[in-house]
Amino acid sequence: MGDLTDKELKNLKPKAKLYKVTDRDGMHAAVTPSGVISFRYQYRVNGRQEILTIGRYSAEAARTLTRAPDALEYGMDVSLAEARTLLARARRQVERGESPSKAKVEKRTASAEAFTFGGWAEAYFKHKADPRSGAERLADSTLAMRRSVYDRAIAGNLSKLKLGEVTPQRLKRLCDEVKEKRGPAVAVHVREVVLLVFRHAQACGLDVSNPAESIRTSAIATFEPRERALSPSEVRAVLTALDHVAAAPTLRSAVKFVLLTGVRKSEFIDATWKEIDFAAARWTIPAERMKAGKMHVVPLSDQALDILTAFRTMFGVSRYLHPGRYDGDTPISNATLNRVIDAAVERIRKDDPDFESLGVHDLRRTFSTGLNRAKFDERWIEMSMAHAPRNRIAAVYNVNRYLAERKIMLQCWADMLDAWVKGESAKELIADAKQRAAEIHDDELDDDL
Repeated sequence: MGDLTDKELKNLKPKAKLYKVTDRDGMHAAVTPSGVISFRYQYRVNGRQEILTIGRYSAEAARTLTRAPDALEYGMDVSLAEARTLLARARRQVERGESPSKAKVEKRTASAEAFTFGGWAEAYFKHKADPRSGAERLADSTLAMRRSVYDRAIAGNLSKLKLGEVTPQRLKRLCDEVKEKRGPAVAVHVREVVLLVFRHAQACGLDVSNPAESIRTSAIATFEPRERALSPSEVRAVLTALDHVAAAPTLRSAVKFVLLTGVRKSEFIDATWKEIDFAAARWTIPAERMKAGKMHVVPLSDQALDILTAFRTMFGVSRYLHPGRYDGDTPISNATLNRVIDAAVERIRKDDPDFESLGVHDLRRTFSTGLNRAKFDERWIEMSMAHAPRNRIAAVYNVNRYLAERKIMLQCWADMLDAWVKGESAKELIADAKQRAAEIHDDELDDDL
């Protein structure tokens, strides 16, 4: 391909993997899976092969007047014309035996060292809010909470200090003051925000020690872990909000699938199609993927099978039930489902500001608590949770027990969720399921023996 044009750049579409489009004089446009287009210059200096990222392509910059050459710096958002201006600068540096890439790093480091803690905090918040940050991006609700802690409890004390001036002793004094004035939870978050701001600075190449790493959370406050199990009305709120969050429909369904099955997050994320038996309506998780090291069989409700059918339609070429966004050979990331849940919680809080946060594991706790409140047989519930029996002999013989009863129970659980979403009672559904489970005949127990 010859010289690139703005029209060609605007028409470049992301692919599953990064790809390059050649321009001229050693420069090319690199297109990432997230759609970011950056100009890069490949060259040799002093016998070494190097690559300089000249800057990100900006269609907006292309529509405005070209800036003066002295106003341009490597790494800026630039137009094609401005990128070529910077390319000419880089080529002159190479001709003089200088490394433009090394010069860029040195200038960035010098600039970074001049940043105050407040400047780095702003850089951290900007990075975590940027859609182009990919998996690094935080849910709006999480970001808003950290920003609130920073504005209320940190900025007034630390924002004007150089990073080296934020010592462990100074940070600990601040945490103690915040604990006295605002409570232990806010004090713990003060330490966490400082920790994360310093980690961001380190990730940007700054050689600085992190004062928060010298302070244990337990030295500030300790908390009893709160067991979060959703009530029927909270289930209704979450499932209703999920339908309206800005996430892929399959990710919204994935959250519901975890609630339907009661599995751990890792058990879903790493699940493959060879574990699913549509004919028998079962999901068999191999022992090596289970916390207790024993194979686990999950009877699948009609609603769970509907979700898997949608997954199979969308992701049939992948071995995973739900692969990552850009690579069908890898599963979704650990943080993906929590980000979807955070978005749902944020939406709920528009009407109910006091609605408490929750994570993926709270769906599993809701599964267990909901079935126990419905007074299903504790043995069926424990087996559905893949909890190892205390009795070792029982553990040997009971690995696949109660499949018929558990199938009825899990179908009832799925119907209970549907009823709650509609604002209806599930009492009759529960009573009917219990009666049918009690009437199971011996010839239906082949899988249990």
